[in-house]
Amino acid sequence: MKHRLAIIIGSTRPGRAGPVFAEWLEAFARKNGKFEPVLTDLAEFDLPLLDEPHHPRLGKYEKEHTKAWSKAVDAADAFVFVTPEYNYYAAPAIVNAVDYLSREWQYKPAAFFSYGGVSGGLRAVQAVKPLLTTVKIMPIPEAVAIPMYQKSLDEDGVFQPSEQVTTGAETMLNELHRWSLALKPMRAG
Repeated sequence: MKHRLAIIIGSTRPGRAGPVFAEWLEAFARKNGKFEPVLTDLAEFDLPLLDEPHHPRLGKYEKEHTKAWSKAVDAADAFVFVTPEYNYYAAPAIVNAVDYLSREWQYKPAAFFSYGGVSGGLRAVQAVKPLLTTVKIMPIPEAVAIPMYQKSLDEDGVFQPSEQVTTGAETMLNELHRWSLALKPMRAG
């Protein structure tokens, strides 16, 4: 059985570009064949600013949106966060979504597909990595970054990846799969 890869669209802002990149990555990951990719759009979960009365480590969720989010994250064996950069930082929706849960994240690897201006979203990636490690996610160094991302979209808004992007995505998925396999015994315990 293939490991499940949650491709998390990390922006909930109207007019966001994240779905374009996430949909491309889902198709690319399906062709890669190492994972069963699942698009996971934070906007669909409609998570308000953390509103559970109990600490996430207890797993005593009362809100339906939290229960649905917990189920989606728990089912994944690995993650790719598709993230923009907002004000030199990670998208607030990602930070909030990570903070909602605890056990569901543990001992799973994560990679990043970032996009933005001149930095390609790399500052957002660096900002969120410490947060991920506190919930025992292993962020891997292999990633894809799209600087000046608008230039990689055609007139219809379709992503046109360069050879560098496709090679980077292939390397990222292969490494993410290796980490997913290596961490699986820790998830079983």
